[in-house]
Amino acid sequence: MMKPPRSGLPRGPRREPEVPLLHGDENDAPELTRSERRAADRGRARRAAPQPGRRARTSRADAATPAPAPDAVAATSAALARTVSTTPRATRRNAPARVFATVLVVPAIVGTVALPAYALVPGGGFEASGDFHLARAEAQAVDVSALASGAPLSSDAYSVTTKAEIDAAAAEAERAAYGAQLNRSGAYYTPAQQAEGDDYPWWNETPDDYGGGLSPLRYYYRECVDFVAWRLNRDAGVTSAPWKWDWGNLASGSAYAWADEWVRHGWATSSDPIVGSVAWFPYNHVAYVQAVNGDGTVTIEEYNQNSDHSYHVRTIPTGSAIYLYPPV
Repeated sequence: MMKPPRSGLPRGPRREPEVPLLHGDENDAPELTRSERRAADRGRARRAAPQPGRRARTSRADAATPAPAPDAVAATSAALARTVSTTPRATRRNAPARVFATVLVVPAIVGTVALPAYALVPGGGFEASGDFHLARAEAQAVDVSALASGAPLSSDAYSVTTKAEIDAAAAEAERAAYGAQLNRSGAYYTPAQQAEGDDYPWWNETPDDYGGGLSPLRYYYRECVDFVAWRLNRDAGVTSAPWKWDWGNLASGSAYAWADEWVRHGWATSSDPIVGSVAWFPYNHVAYVQAVNGDGTVTIEEYNQNSDHSYHVRTIPTGSAIYLYPPV
C-alpha cells in the first residue's frame, strides 16, 4: 500500500475548475481606465521582481517541496490556456468618436484655407468671383460729401534764390540805410511848393506809380534818371526842346544800366568825383554831384532815392559811388 506524499499534493492529477465560456461579443467587456491599467502593471511588476529577504527561504522551500508530477503540470497548463483563450480582450470604444471628429475637422480645414479665394455669387453658388473685386468701383458703395471737393490741396515745393535776387536784396538794404539819412519822409506826397534848391521843372507831375506818364526827356516823371538828365541838359545850356540829352542818346530808363551805357559810349568814369558828374549806385539809382567836400565826402542832389518821388540833398562818403563824368 502506497503512502500519500508529505507535500499534501493529491494522489492523482488534480482537476482544475471549469472556466465558464463567455458568450456574446468580446467588445462588450468593460474597458479598463488608465489608472486601473497602471495599477495592474505595477502589481505584475512587483510580483515579477525578486525579494532579497525571501530568496533563501524560497530556495529552501523549493528544495523541500517535491516537483509536481508531469501529468499535473500538463493539466494546469491546459487550464491556463483555456482561461487565456476565453478572456475577453480590452478594446477601445472611442473609435467611432474619432471617425466622427475626422469627418468634421478635415472639411473645416479645407474650407478655411481654400474658400477665401472664392466668393458667393448670387445665383451661382461658390465659384471664382468675376463680379466682386476690390479693384472695381462696385466693390464698395461710398458716399463722398460735396464739401470734400472744396478742400484745399497742398504739395511740397521749394524755391531757389538766384544771384540776381540776392543782389537786389543787398541793394535794397543799402538803399534803406541811405534812406534813413534823408531829411523827409519816405512816403510819397505831392509837395505844395518846390523845394529850395530844386530846379526840376516837373516837380509836381504825377509819377508813373500813380498813373503818370513820360516827361519831355522821355523818362518817367520824378524819377532819378529824369532829374539827372534834366541837370545834364541844364549844365549844357539847354532848358527846353530840342533837348541835347534824352532817353534816346543818353542812357536807358533803368539806372542800373547807366554805367555800362557810359562805357559803351566811351565816356569817362572814375572813382574820383567832380562837380556836375553823375553818382552811380549799384542799387539802381543815380544822383547829381553838387559839391566835392574836403573831408572825403560828396554832396549830392537826387529824386526818388527812397521811392517818394521827391527832391533830396545829402552827403555821402566819396567811395560810396562810381562817378560818370558829363558826356561830351
